[in-house]
Amino acid sequence: MEKHPQSKNGIEDEEDMEIIRAYERGEFVLVRNQKKIKAALRQLAKRHLKEHGLSEHGLKKEARINIRMAGSDLADLKRIAADEGLPYQTLISSILHKFIKSRMKDVETGKH
Repeated sequence: MEKHPQSKNGIEDEEDMEIIRAYERGEFVLVRNQKKIKAALRQLAKRHLKEHGLSEHGLKKEARINIRMAGSDLADLKRIAADEGLPYQTLISSILHKFIKSRMKDVETGKH
C-alpha cells in the first residue's frame, strides 16, 4: 500500500484511514482481559512456530553466525528489540533479512 507523508494527526496511509472508518462504524468491540488474551495468543503462536521449526518471521532457522560489533550498537539494538517485544537476535536477523532482500531487489532492477 502506498505511503503518504505523515499528516499532523498521525495518519500515514489509506490503511490507517480504513481502520479509523471501521472504528467509527462501530466494527471494533471491547476485549476484556486483553493482556491475558494477548499473552495466550502469543504463546500459541510461538508453540506453533516451534513445532514447525520456524522463527517468529516464518523463516527456517538454518544457520548460526557470530559477529563482533560495537557495544553501544548492541545496547541500542537490545533497547529497540525490547520496545518491539522481540528478542534482540530476532531483530538483528530481521534487519539483515530486510537489507538483503532490498539489495537483491536493487540488483534485479539494475539499481546496484
